[in-house]
Amino acid sequence: MAIKRLVPQARLVTLIGVGGVGKTRLAQRVAGDLRRTFPDGVWLVELAALRDPALIAQVAAAALGLRDRSAAWNVDTLAEHVADRRLLMVLDNCEHLLEASAGLAAALLRTSPGVRVLATSRQPLGLPGEHVVAVAPLSVPAAGQAAAAPADLTRYEAVNLFVERATAAAPGFTLDDHNAEAVARLCSRLEGLPLGIELAAVKMRALTPQQIVERLDERYGLLRTGTAVGEPRQQTLEALFDWSHALCSPDERRLWARVSVFTGGFGLQAAEDVCSGDGLDRDRVAGLLSALVDKSIVARVGEDGDGSRYRLLDMIRDYGRRRLAGSGEEERLRRRHRDHYQRLAERIADQWFTAEEVAAVHRLQAEFPNLRAALDFSADGHGPGQDGPDHAGLRLAASLWFGWRAVGLVREGRRRLDLLLAADRSPTPERARALVAAGWLAGIQEDHASAAAMLEEARALGTRLRDEWVLAHVAQFTGHLAMAEGDVAGAAELLERAQAAHSAAGDRVGLAITLVRRGLVVAELGDIGRACALAEEFQTLAERNSSRRLEAYGRWALSVIMWLAGDPGRADAEARHSIRLHWADDDQLGAAYGLEVLAWIAAEERRAERAAFLLGGLQQLWQRPGTPLAGHAYLAVHHRNCRDGARDALGGAAFDRAFAQGGRCGHDALMAYALEEPRQAAAAPSGPSAPSGPAGAAPELTPREREVARLVAQGMTNKRIAAALVIAPRTAEGHVEHILTKLGFTSRAQIAAWYTEQATASHAPSA
Repeated sequence: MAIKRLVPQARLVTLIGVGGVGKTRLAQRVAGDLRRTFPDGVWLVELAALRDPALIAQVAAAALGLRDRSAAWNVDTLAEHVADRRLLMVLDNCEHLLEASAGLAAALLRTSPGVRVLATSRQPLGLPGEHVVAVAPLSVPAAGQAAAAPADLTRYEAVNLFVERATAAAPGFTLDDHNAEAVARLCSRLEGLPLGIELAAVKMRALTPQQIVERLDERYGLLRTGTAVGEPRQQTLEALFDWSHALCSPDERRLWARVSVFTGGFGLQAAEDVCSGDGLDRDRVAGLLSALVDKSIVARVGEDGDGSRYRLLDMIRDYGRRRLAGSGEEERLRRRHRDHYQRLAERIADQWFTAEEVAAVHRLQAEFPNLRAALDFSADGHGPGQDGPDHAGLRLAASLWFGWRAVGLVREGRRRLDLLLAADRSPTPERARALVAAGWLAGIQEDHASAAAMLEEARALGTRLRDEWVLAHVAQFTGHLAMAEGDVAGAAELLERAQAAHSAAGDRVGLAITLVRRGLVVAELGDIGRACALAEEFQTLAERNSSRRLEAYGRWALSVIMWLAGDPGRADAEARHSIRLHWADDDQLGAAYGLEVLAWIAAEERRAERAAFLLGGLQQLWQRPGTPLAGHAYLAVHHRNCRDGARDALGGAAFDRAFAQGGRCGHDALMAYALEEPRQAAAAPSGPSAPSGPAGAAPELTPREREVARLVAQGMTNKRIAAALVIAPRTAEGHVEHILTKLGFTSRAQIAAWYTEQATASHAPSA
């Protein structure tokens, strides 16, 4: 394939073509075929659902598995992050964000020589050096070949695709002398558009090829002789959508239009909440959805916490939205959609620091396309009764205050809150809480001046409204700022006040965060006994609520307290416990705090090479928030002392060598080294499928399994491995399980350590 040969050589390749021609399908196929060419992976950045061009860098960062917590996270900093990587980034559906897509691609090409960009769009990005490839439709029989023999027709791509999909829809179907002419005419009429052919093939469940082509000819002719505009191929698809729409019952049509309000995907409960009423009973929604699935209008794409999950292809959703806009129901449906996701955000907020918090993170990640759509609706000025500012938008954005951080979308949360606060200055409870949320996010970004100003306004408004939640959080977050700026005594006073307020209000989340922070501050002031008592309180709170996240941060705080108390053995044990808990939840930044403590301990114990290696690995993790120990600047002195002590002990050249080795280490391999698990990996139970030693081979691993092992060693989760290899997440999970079984291992860290020892001639410093 010419494109597959072109992509590794050219810096930017853009596939252009009409909607439905198969640009995305082709890009994914090329990316899958080239995955071995790019050692740092192949990454798909889906832009179809993105509306705000300012967020394109964040969407790309999320696709790369990065957690965005930096105020300066933009296309340039993203490009710097991958500057030394060899990877392929696929930017899919750029046409509606052409300028932003071009800006991202330009930044990557400017600073990242090992990065290649494969874009799909309806028009070129317009950058120098861009290689534009027009994606042609599938090959189809010419008009004079419609009467060709079935064997001759299989030379055409469109015919083969139709036969494949028709066989899936109607298992008894075969291409034969009786239907060959109709199939050839149908593929020609659809001009080789894959989307159109797939939609037509579904109708084989009820019709013959001849009946399909006759009905398509009729509808297509009506369209071409009417007032339709656009390219003929686009008109062909529109005709096919019209036909599919006409074959639906009135209620199925109504639901098709209504579910188009969702973005990305939706669950059954969401469909029932948003789409029922006004002539559509709630108890009929599930059956109607099943009917739309049978007609290939809606796709069932898995399950979520509420059961089955669904989505529409972009072009089918766009068709439904046009129908919804013409129905007079759009405003009402979008408002109901916004209100549903407001309730969801508030339910999720109640799950932080409970046994459900991991599920809450996953739910937020799945629903952020819909949450963004709900926020966009609010930002467009659709307030209650359309007679005032949109307090509902502020309420939704503020409800996500902890969620923005939990899923690594701090920059987006801050941006949306800033825009909503600028548009709605009414002195309402919604504004007060939004100011608190924005101030907290600004503090995480280390924009201390903005954070202080917003928190002060929130304090004044909270006092006026007598809002105890606002006042307690203002005290807490102002204490955070004081800590970050080194005012430990001031932070202690503020956090003590916040603790009392959160306790009185029964605010579990506020109390949990305050206890952890206050324990650290009290220890820094030298009151180790009081710090340990506070540590017991937050561990009790974590156990009472079965919160692994709180336990992880609490264990880290306790490791720092023990370090300050002069008990490195206890500090080491608590730091390791924290790291394991954070890593189990794929919280790399959370784990970084524990790694810091292990590096300090290594330097103090004169294991300078280990300290330097850990500091090098930490540099990868701390570059995302932009500074070591983000939010805990008063602890950075220990980071500096560790670095300076290790350099003095090793000498500059040896320190730089160990530091660079740590910086090149994959995240899972870094964790294995930090927790001193390579020995465990080498000593794994022996057996017919276990490696014979640290450098032993594992002939039982298939090439794909070795590839998955490589990505595990780079720190990728199953979801990221699936994206890199263009496979299903469950398939990636299965490969990891097979590797564990074959090697006799029990953890991903062991896989990472084993692969690192297998793949490199030079080993990391001895642990």
